[in-house]
Amino acid sequence: MTDTEVLRIAAIMAVLQIVSDGENEADVGREYGEAWAQDHRRMAVGRSSLLRHRTGNTAWR
Repeated sequence: MTDTEVLRIAAIMAVLQIVSDGENEADVGREYGEAWAQDHRRMAVGRSSLLRHRTGNTAWR
């Protein structure tokens, strides 16, 4: 393999890496989302609001 072929392959691999660096579509459903959406889901299943959940985890000083 010549130096030119190696450089060509490296350039192609770099372009493919840049193109594939976008967000993985499978992970979109695993994200928490906005705070209002989290709060809505918590309240819909009968849990406490997100505000109460966040304030309940603070350490006393």
